[in-house]
Amino acid sequence: MSPFLRNCETQAEIDEFWEKLSEDGEKSRCGWLKDKFGLSWQVVPTVLGEMLQNKDPKKSQRVMKAMLQMDKMDIAALKQAYERPRDELPLR
Repeated sequence: MSPFLRNCETQAEIDEFWEKLSEDGEKSRCGWLKDKFGLSWQVVPTVLGEMLQNKDPKKSQRVMKAMLQMDKMDIAALKQAYERPRDELPLR
């Protein structure tokens, strides 16, 4: 069976679907999870596609690198990676 994709406009939507769908299931990397029935889902921000398809390959590469380090998607962190090179980001 094909995985399901859930596009979300806001971080609150991502948080809600991430928790509800993974309840009694399994959380994974890059927004992927399995629900309690074993179905695979990817919960992603709608803006991710735009950022990954940007004509500036450096921007899209930074977003991809940030995404690959995430479990649940973080819109603010993806936007930060999109806007500025990692070496210009403030230390946390």
